[in-house]
Amino acid sequence: MRFPIKILLLSGLLLASCATFYQMNYEFNQSFESGDLEQAARVLEKNKKAAEGKARFLYFLNQGIVQSLLGNYEISNEAFEQAYIFGEDYRVNYLNEAASLLTNPTMTEYKGEDHEHLLLLYYKAINYLKLGDYESALVECRRLNIRLGTLSDKYKNPDKYKKDAFVNNLMGIIYEASGDVNNAFVAYRNAYETYEGDYKKLFGMSAPDQLKEDLLRTAYLNGFSDEVRRYEEAFGRKFTPSPKNGGELVFFWNNGLGPVKAEWSINFSVIHGQGGLVTFANSDYGFNFPFFFDSNEDDKKQGLAALEFFRVAFPKYVERPALFNSATLSANGKKYDLEAAEDVNAIAFKCLQERMLAEFGKSLLRVALKKAAEYQVRGENQDLGAAIGLFNALTEKADTRNWQTIPHTIYYSRVPLPEGEQKVQLNLASATGRKQQQEFTFDIRKGKTAFHVFQSLEDIPTANPYRTW
Repeated sequence: MRFPIKILLLSGLLLASCATFYQMNYEFNQSFESGDLEQAARVLEKNKKAAEGKARFLYFLNQGIVQSLLGNYEISNEAFEQAYIFGEDYRVNYLNEAASLLTNPTMTEYKGEDHEHLLLLYYKAINYLKLGDYESALVECRRLNIRLGTLSDKYKNPDKYKKDAFVNNLMGIIYEASGDVNNAFVAYRNAYETYEGDYKKLFGMSAPDQLKEDLLRTAYLNGFSDEVRRYEEAFGRKFTPSPKNGGELVFFWNNGLGPVKAEWSINFSVIHGQGGLVTFANSDYGFNFPFFFDSNEDDKKQGLAALEFFRVAFPKYVERPALFNSATLSANGKKYDLEAAEDVNAIAFKCLQERMLAEFGKSLLRVALKKAAEYQVRGENQDLGAAIGLFNALTEKADTRNWQTIPHTIYYSRVPLPEGEQKVQLNLASATGRKQQQEFTFDIRKGKTAFHVFQSLEDIPTANPYRTW
C-alpha cells in the first residue's frame, strides 16, 4: 500500500505551509523586537531571494525600517523607494490569481494595505529630514498628497478609511519647517478637518492640541485674521504669537508594534436549492452566501451539490498592545506632552474590516471550486479523490501577510529650544506604573527645526542604542 505513504509525505510537505507569515519570519521578528538590529539586517541579507518573491513589498519595507534605525538613511530610502515603485507598478497577475483559487491567496503577490503605502512615505520623508534634505522631503509630501487623493477617489462610502489626518499633519510640519507657511496652513487645516470628521467617527481620535496651535500660528503668519478668529472661537483659546529666539524640535514617538495577521475559520453547511442554487450557510454568525452553478442529476451525486460541510479560512488581525501608553518631554524646566497623532493599530483593523465581505466571497468561491474538483474525481477514482481532498484541506489557508514592523501608535510634540546644544529627556510611563527615561542631545540652530524619531519596543533593553532614529 504505497498510496497512504504518498499521502503522508504530501501532508508533511504541506503542513510547513500552514505557518503564518509572522512564524515563517520568526528569526527576523525576534531579532527586530529584541532590538538586535544588526542581526535583523543579517537575516534580511541572508534572505535576499525574498526581494524577488511574492512578499517582496514587505521585504523592502522591513529593509527600510531596519536601515533607518541603524542610521543608514540613504540605504533605507533606496529600499522604501523599491516598495513605492512596486505599489505604483502593481499589476494583477491573472495566472497567480487563478492558482490562488485552487490553493490559497498566498499564491498571489502581496500588494499591501492602503495605510502601508502611506506610512512608507512617512518613513521616507523623515529619513530625508534627518539628512537635512528638505527638498526631497517635500517630494515625498507631494507623493503623499497624490496617494491621499487616490485613496479618497477609491472609496465613496463616508464610513471607510479614505483620508489620513496624520499624513496631512506631517505634510504641514514639513512645509512649515521649509518656510512654506501657506501650504503648511492648508495641510494643517486638512488634518484638523479629518481628525474632527473621519477620525473622531471611525477611531475616536480628536485633533491634537499641538495641531490646533500650529493651525493658529500659520493662519497668523499668513495674515489670515478671519481664520485666526474663527479657530480661536472653535478651540476656545486665544492665540498669542511668541518670539522665536532659537529653534524647535519636532519629536515623533513610534510606540510599540502594529498588529500581525493570523487566521480564523468558519464551518459552513450547504443548502441545496433549485436551478443550481447552492447556499453556504453558518447559523452561528448568520452568514448566507448564495452561488449559482450549472447542475444536473449526476452532479447531485458527485459534484458541487454533494458538498455538505466544510471549513473556510479568513485573515484576522491580532493586536500587540504597547507596553507604554503615555510620554512627556522635559527641556529647560518645562514639560511637553507627546500626543497621539496616528492609531496605526486601529487603522489596520479598519482596513481589513472594510474588505471582509470581499474576503468572504473570494474564500468561499475558492473552497467551492476546490471541493467540486475533489468530488468529481472521487466519482472516478476514490484514492485520487482522497488525495485531492487532503491537498485541499491542507492548502486551505488565509493570507496572513502584512507589514509587521510598523508602530502601534505614533505620537509627537513640538518643543521650542534655545540655540546650541540642548538636552531633552523622554519620560515613558505604562498603565501598570512602569517608567523609563532616555536623554538626548540636539544641536539646535536659530530659526531651524530639528527632527527626531524614537522607536520603543517592549523587549528592547534600556541600554540598547538602536531605539532612536
